[in-house]
Amino acid sequence: MAEHAKPRGTSDLTPEEAFAWQGVEELLRATFHAYHFREIRTPVFEHTEVFERGVGDTTDIVQKEMYTFTDRGGRSMTLRPEGTAGVARAFVEHKWYGGPLPLKLYYMGPIFRYEKPQAGRYRQHQQYGVEALGSVDPRLDAEVIQLADRFLRAAGVQSLRLELNSVGCPACRATHRDLLLAHLTPVREELCADCQGRLEKNPLRVLDCKIDRDHPVVLQSPTITDHLCDDCAAHFAGVKAGLDALDVPYTVNKVLVRGLDYYTRTAFEFMEDSIGAMSTILGGGRYDGLVRLLGGPETAGIGFAGGMERLMLARQANGVAEDGADTVDAYVIGLGEGGRMAALKVARELRDAGVATEVDYTGRSLKAQLKTADRLQARAAVLIGDDEVAAGVASVRELVEKQQAAVPLRQVAGHVARLVASVRERG
Repeated sequence: MAEHAKPRGTSDLTPEEAFAWQGVEELLRATFHAYHFREIRTPVFEHTEVFERGVGDTTDIVQKEMYTFTDRGGRSMTLRPEGTAGVARAFVEHKWYGGPLPLKLYYMGPIFRYEKPQAGRYRQHQQYGVEALGSVDPRLDAEVIQLADRFLRAAGVQSLRLELNSVGCPACRATHRDLLLAHLTPVREELCADCQGRLEKNPLRVLDCKIDRDHPVVLQSPTITDHLCDDCAAHFAGVKAGLDALDVPYTVNKVLVRGLDYYTRTAFEFMEDSIGAMSTILGGGRYDGLVRLLGGPETAGIGFAGGMERLMLARQANGVAEDGADTVDAYVIGLGEGGRMAALKVARELRDAGVATEVDYTGRSLKAQLKTADRLQARAAVLIGDDEVAAGVASVRELVEKQQAAVPLRQVAGHVARLVASVRERG
């Protein structure tokens, strides 16, 4: 074992893996921009109260999974365990509720949760997500869900299924809470210790418990979908009508609840079974009371989040080839003291012209450097020795057609840029 190994539940992203991630991130930005979502970047840590109030003190995240510390000023801080609460905090702090609404934002960044590491989920993992704040229109819910569907399919994940539910509002949840308590209290002692506590504070959390959610009595619990108030029922019908209009297939799952307390009305998850037992690849829902909880005005919100690691696993399972080859366009070889110094200048000019370029700094033989150029799949090798410097030229070798020409040093960048472009056009 290495003397200093990475912490448990973290991972190193190799250059090849990072290359594949960059392609997905570019797709993400392009797709989200098409729906007029703009990027936001919030701090990687917040005051602990942001998550305790926003996420909910009965959730597993707050009770078990947060990385919380006291800073040198004696303030309690927490590494970001999810993205929505920080975005809502920024919405309130910057008074964005006074501008045009809905405000549509997206983010990417690290998330920290102390939980058992599993496939595609680490204690530090990467999440992407969107938040749309300022509209109660169920058509917006449908658009956000369709955006998630479009992005996942564009990323190569075709084996998806969408599960949809409504968790109601505080008014109809109160009725459901009483029914749920009456149903579960007789089997209280059969529930795990956490759920026995949840039963008093937030019995809906029992339905999301990793231990008890498959208990026969829990599975037979009264569902909130069957006890929605008129407004929530109408909203849920509007969401389903919107998804039908957008040709997004879904299944209503009456026992689906999300693991965070701020959710209201719409809740949804995209499932992808090829990544193992933890098959949720993306999830989200509506959170109409969150902004008020964080000190802002009553403001509706809808969003989703997904994990990059799980997405990349799903891409592989769906047969998406990840091209993370270590390549450059040009390789500059300097021989002799004058040639090596000239190689620096030529490499800079090539990069200024948009040509990805590498230079040898190990003093190896010409044969060894040309082997490296081939390994890097360079389209051209630029050879500069002391004699070439004296003549004011460089030998440019086209490595696909194996042709070589003497090119004036001041024209090398343009010559190689055209050569690279022509090779690319030929495929």
